Amino acid sequence: MTESLNLENTLLVATPAMGDPRFRHAVIYVCSHDADGAMGIVLNRPKRGRTGITITLTDLLDSIGVKGEPRVADTPVLAGGPVDMERGFVLHTPDYRNTNATQALSDTLMMTSTRDVLDSLVTDKAPERAVLAVGYAGWGEGQLETELSGNAWLVCKAEPEAIDNLVFAADHEAKWAEALAQIGIDPAMLSAAAGSA
Repeated sequence: MTESLNLENTLLVATPAMGDPRFRHAVIYVCSHDADGAMGIVLNRPKRGRTGITITLTDLLDSIGVKGEPRVADTPVLAGGPVDMERGFVLHTPDYRNTNATQALSDTLMMTSTRDVLDSLVTDKAPERAVLAVGYAGWGEGQLETELSGNAWLVCKAEPEAIDNLVFAADHEAKWAEALAQIGIDPAMLSAAAGSA
């Protein structure tokens, strides 16, 4: 992988050429990308329970025994991707940090995947903003590059504030169009161009 292909801290935006229905209109924040592969969190798929009802942060905290009112917005839990779907990842602002477990994704965005961050969400140690995802999207060596060359994804290298706003935005239905707008693409034009020679 060349340095120019490092996609950490960017967004992948699915195009109409995306063949996998699990990623139709997906917006993925790329947490890591190196020669061995890539890992990201789908930002616009609320997780649904067995009955089809969207699972909220409060629902999940209650189910694992964390009692109290969340100090962050009670947003839907995200279905972060089809890999390791029992594992949770909290994307959050840098005002919360566990020295041993928090990964700095950018100057303004962190990720923690240990229980302590969930416990913090109902205390005065909670980050200002946080969103919980269960599961992640993963690519093996060269797989993401192959998908990019097949035009399955567009890359959005937006300003940190724009990326953060997409990560924490509550309107998941609008995130695909908003991510496309960050790179100057009208979703209607992209859809109209699909399949044309």
